[in-house]
This record gives sequence, structure tokens and C-alpha cells, in this order.
Amino acid sequence: MAIIIDHDTVILVQGITGKQGSFHTAQMLAYGSRVAAGVSPGKGGQSVHGVPVFNTVAEAMEHYPITASIIFIPAPGVKDAAFEAISAGIKTLVIITEHVPLHDELDIMAYAEKWGVTVIGPNTFGIISPGQSKMGIMPNSIYQPGSVGVVARSGTLSYEIVYNLTAAGLGQSTVVGLGGDRVVGLSFVDVLRQFETDPNTEAIVLVGEIGGNAEEEASLYIKEMTKPVMAFLAGSSAPPGKRMGHAGAIIERGKGTFQSKVAALTAAGAKVANLPWEVPQLVKESLQKG
Repeated sequence: MAIIIDHDTVILVQGITGKQGSFHTAQMLAYGSRVAAGVSPGKGGQSVHGVPVFNTVAEAMEHYPITASIIFIPAPGVKDAAFEAISAGIKTLVIITEHVPLHDELDIMAYAEKWGVTVIGPNTFGIISPGQSKMGIMPNSIYQPGSVGVVARSGTLSYEIVYNLTAAGLGQSTVVGLGGDRVVGLSFVDVLRQFETDPNTEAIVLVGEIGGNAEEEASLYIKEMTKPVMAFLAGSSAPPGKRMGHAGAIIERGKGTFQSKVAALTAAGAKVANLPWEVPQLVKESLQKG
């Protein structure tokens, strides 16, 4: 099993005729994802890598039993694209786009909540259930099926950790990228809850970073979990008040510091690694204890 997406997920690509949409559609198809259709207004009737293109989401859904959509739309158009997908009945929405205006993100999350839609991102690498399906921009080759769930704010750091897990013989159930913006859909707690109830996930790796209070909120839930949680946090040497890449990775008024997050996670029972390549050993130790 996996969480959120699996081999039965039927995928729509919004922005499929653009450079990024086209490239990553090819990668998702190569991975075995069920990409059924794409949407690009004014370009209906074309095809991209054999995937039919429609002018609207509603038109695509008349032809295919689509359940999830991935957005490769420039930032100014993301809100309209998200609203169109949600209105048409899409239940899982992955927003890859960076630099989506904050007020647009707030509107998207409110509309998604109203209609019971799961939103991953914006500014995310996406989601992958190894061996089943991927919706995102992550490299295909580093993942393998297994029982370790991964939830991350950072894309490149999650790739490094997953690479080390795979090299150590530890496959993954699902890897979820929350997104690096201040306002995103799924939270650490949302994903941890799903991993806790997923029978095929035996251990969880949380990849966090400085800024915000997402890791502190996660620690409150980790205290209640029955499955072991390992963590790695980026930003140990970041100076206070500096934005370190992600819009959500800024320390303000002494909150969101590396030290506060490590302390909260450790107090909750999570094992915090000092270096990315230490994570596999912590996972192995936790599974042996279990």
C-alpha cells in the first residue's frame, strides 16, 4: 500500500504543452504513472508524448476517470488552474509552481478545504509511491518500494536522504514534498497521520528546515504515534532573520530556530540525525527494536 497516490491514480497534467509540463510528463510516463490527459487552453486536440490535450479540465474528465492533477502553470495562472481543477471534481492536486502569490495560496487552500481536496504544494517536488506512481519532478532512479515513509519540506535534501535509504536497502512506501512556501496544503501532521494508519509503512523520516512552526506542531503529534520517527533538519548554521531559499524558511522573533525544532522533536521521541547519511542507520535501529 501507499498513501495519497498509487497505481490506480489517474493523472491530469495542467500546463502539459509547456517546457516543464512536457518534460516531466515524459518522466512520469516512464515511471509508469497513469497520465491520462493534459490541459492547455487553446491547444485542445494536440498530444504530448501520446497524451491527449484538452482545452479544459472538465472536458478532459468527460473522457477519462481522472482523480488527480499536477500543475505546471506559471505563478500568475495557478489560482485559476487550481480552482478549475477543484470545481471539476479533482480530489488530489499537486502544485509544482514556485512564487505563487501569498493571497492566491490562501484562496486555493480555502477553496480546496471547502471541497475536501488534498493539496500538495505549492513549491513542491511532488509525491511518489515507489513502484506505483509519481506526480512530480523528482528523479526516477533513486526510489525503491519499501516500508519507510518520507515527508519533507526540502526537495534536494529529501533526494539525498532517499538515495541513502535506497543504498542501505531501505525502500519507501510514499515520499511526500509539502512545499517550501509559507502557505501550503498538507502539513507534517496530515501526512504523519496517514503514515501512522498505513499498514505498509513501518517507520517515518521527517525532513524539516528552519523557519515556521511546522516541526514543532509535528512533535505534538509524534508523541501519540506508535511508529518510530526519524528526523533531519536543514539550516543548523543559518543566521537569524535571513531567508534561506524557501519563503517558509525564515526565523522571526526567535521562533523557528534549529535548536527549538531539534528540542521539540527529541522531546517527542523522534531520533534526530546530525547528518543526512546517518538517517538509514537510525531507521534500521528503530525497525530492529520494533
